[in-house]
Amino acid sequence: MINVTAIVEGDGEVIALPVLLRRLNEWLTPEVYVDVGYPIRVRRDRFLNKDDEFRRHLTLAANKCGDEGWILILFDADDDCPAELGQEILCRAQIIAPHRKISVVLANREYEAWFIAAAESLQGNRGFNYDPAKAIDPERPRDAKGWIEACMANRSYGETTDQPAFSAQIDLQLAFDRSRSFRKLCSEWNKRPQAPNP
Repeated sequence: MINVTAIVEGDGEVIALPVLLRRLNEWLTPEVYVDVGYPIRVRRDRFLNKDDEFRRHLTLAANKCGDEGWILILFDADDDCPAELGQEILCRAQIIAPHRKISVVLANREYEAWFIAAAESLQGNRGFNYDPAKAIDPERPRDAKGWIEACMANRSYGETTDQPAFSAQIDLQLAFDRSRSFRKLCSEWNKRPQAPNP
C-alpha cells in the first residue's frame, strides 16, 4: 500500500484531487493499492513566502504519508512558469523532507485547464454544454474557471461541487493527450514510491 498526502491551495482541490488521483490509480496502476489521504490545504502566498509555514506543512505531510509514502504538492501555475516554479518548490521541499518522495505539479494555468482539455467528455454533466467551435488550447486561458462557467447552462461554476464532479467525469486519455501539465501529473504518479514487498 502507498500513502499519498497532497498539499493544495483551493477548497475545490481538497475534495476533487483525491477523486482524480483514485481514478489515475485505476487507470495507470490498478495493480497497486494507493491510499489517498485528505489533502492539506494551505494559503499559497503564505506557504511559499513564509519559511516557517512551508516547513510546518511539509513536516505535517511527511508525518501523514509515512516512511513509504508520497507527498504531492499541487498548485495552479497562474502566471508563473510551471517548470521553473515547480523545480524551486521541489528543491525547498527536499531540504525539509529528504526522507520522503516528493512531487510538485503546477496545473497550467489552473486545475480547470484539465477540464478544458477533455471538455467534450463533460457534455451534459451538471449543465455543461460543449461547443466544438469554441475549442481552445486548454493551457492558454488565464481564467479557465470562467471558460468552464461560460459553457454551463444558466448556472455558475462552483469549485467545491463542480470540480469534484468533473474530476470524476473527464476522459483521462483526452486530458493526457492535450495537456502538458496533466501529463506531468501522470508522469509523477508513475514515479511515485513503489509498494514495498510483502
